[in-house]
Amino acid sequence: MNHRYWQYKMIAARLFSGEVIAYPTEGVWGLGCLPESEQATMKILELKNRTWDKGLILLGSEFSQLEPYINLSGDEARTLEKSAGEGITYLVGKSDKVPLWISGSHQQVAVRISNHKTVKGICEAVEQPIVSTSANLSGKPAAKTRLQVIRYFKHQVDYIVPGAIGGGQGASKIVDLKTGTLIRPGGT
Repeated sequence: MNHRYWQYKMIAARLFSGEVIAYPTEGVWGLGCLPESEQATMKILELKNRTWDKGLILLGSEFSQLEPYINLSGDEARTLEKSAGEGITYLVGKSDKVPLWISGSHQQVAVRISNHKTVKGICEAVEQPIVSTSANLSGKPAAKTRLQVIRYFKHQVDYIVPGAIGGGQGASKIVDLKTGTLIRPGGT
């Protein structure tokens, strides 16, 4: 076992104890926690100065991690599964397992399957998706470096995961999976 394995096990223990982490994603740094942790999710929203009703993203490393949280047709499921690593967040039908603090005031939930090595390591260690939202104060540019995360949040985040963002050019594109409607262009 290499040191990365133990690092991800330590991050998993932090997440299971209700902590908030900052971590690199495909194009920006994110803030995250486990979706069932209302307290940690509320801390993220407070840190960002963001209202709960906007909803948050569930980020997984494989389709099976997201499956309990979503309600899709067969074609929609295949599209989502094939999107792994494309850096596209989809709005999809949500299951009864999605907490209100994740979906906000929406009838759908935002999900993404990531191939980013740090995200994969975290999701595999917790064996489920994690909450994802850009590491920034509401209305400010998303952090693209560890130093920017520190400038935004100082010591208010419980743990900053070592690593670097992938090759993405900013926040992920958001698309309504059922209609194909572009909700947010990528790179914002």
